[in-house]
Amino acid sequence: MTDISTPSRTDSSSTPLPRLPEAEALLARPLLDLVFEAANVHREHHDPRRIQASQLLSIKTGGCPEDCGYCSQSAHHGSDELERKKLDGVEDVLEQARRAKESGADRFCMGAAWREVRDGEEFDRVLEMVEGVKSMGLEACVTLGMVAPHQAARLEEAGLDYYNHNLDTGRSHYADVISTRDYDDRLATLEAVRGAGIRVCSGGILGLGEGTKARAELLAELAGLDPQPESVPINALVPVEGTPMGDASPPEWDELVRVIAAARVMMPKTVIRLSAGRTDMDEASQAMCFLAGANSIFVGDELLTTPNPGPSSDAALLAKLGLETGSIR
Repeated sequence: MTDISTPSRTDSSSTPLPRLPEAEALLARPLLDLVFEAANVHREHHDPRRIQASQLLSIKTGGCPEDCGYCSQSAHHGSDELERKKLDGVEDVLEQARRAKESGADRFCMGAAWREVRDGEEFDRVLEMVEGVKSMGLEACVTLGMVAPHQAARLEEAGLDYYNHNLDTGRSHYADVISTRDYDDRLATLEAVRGAGIRVCSGGILGLGEGTKARAELLAELAGLDPQPESVPINALVPVEGTPMGDASPPEWDELVRVIAAARVMMPKTVIRLSAGRTDMDEASQAMCFLAGANSIFVGDELLTTPNPGPSSDAALLAKLGLETGSIR
C-alpha cells in the first residue's frame, strides 16, 4: 500500500478559520438579500447565461474500505442492490467519453471507489484513460480517493485538468460522518493536487445532519485555500437504503440556495456546481440556484450510483431560463 502521509503542516484542528465569521454572517442573512448580492458578484466574474456541463462515470464501483455514512459504495454498509464492478477497461471508458461529448458535455469525470491511489497496473490504466479523454478535446477530471504527491505529478503529466476530493462537511461534524480518515487527510490530498499544478475540485454535501456551524466551517475552509478551488460542487444528500444516513431527510431547497449564494460571494471566480440531489428539486428551485451563482451541472442519467435528471429535462429547463451549456474557461 502506498503511504499517504499528511505533509508537515500546522495542526489545522486548532487553527482558526479567518473567514469563518464572514461565512456565518452570510448564512444568517435574509435569503433574498443574500441571493441578490451573490447574483451581482456572479455577473461581475462570469457570463450568467453560460452553464458548464460535466458527465460523471463510475469506473470502479463498490467495495470501498471507507465508512462514509452517506455512501452506497462503502464495504462497511453498502447497498445490497449495488452491483460491484472492477476497474473498467480503457476502451470502454473512452467510448463513454465519446458519447458524453456527443451529448454536449465538455468535461468528463471518472470516479473509482478507492480509499487511495495505489501504484501499479490499475493506476496506469487510469492514466491511459485520462490521456484518451484529453485526446478527444474534453477536460478530464478524476476522483480516486487520497493521492500522494508523486501520483498527482503523474496525473498532471497525463494531462489531468481537475482532481475532485470533497471535504464533505465542516471539521466539527466530520467525525460524525466518516471515521476511517480524518479531515487533514482530505486537506493533504488537496495540497498534493495543487502542488502538481492540477486544478482543485472540492466541495461538500448538505443533509448529513450538520448544522449551520458546520456549513460555515466548510465554506470558510474552501474559501481560505490559497488559491481557492477552481471548482466547488455543492451536493444535496441522496439517501440510500442500507447506509447509516439512509433515513435522513435531504435539505430544503432554500438551504441549498443559501449555501450556493454564500459560496459565490466568498469565492467569486470559482465554478460552483449544482451537483447531486437535482432529481428532487423542482425547476424553480434549480433556477434560484443558478441565479445565486451556480454555473455548472452534471449531465447524464446517473452520478456514480445515484440518479440525475435526464438530458431532455435539463435541456427543457435551460431553454426556459435562456441558459446555454458550454465551456466557461
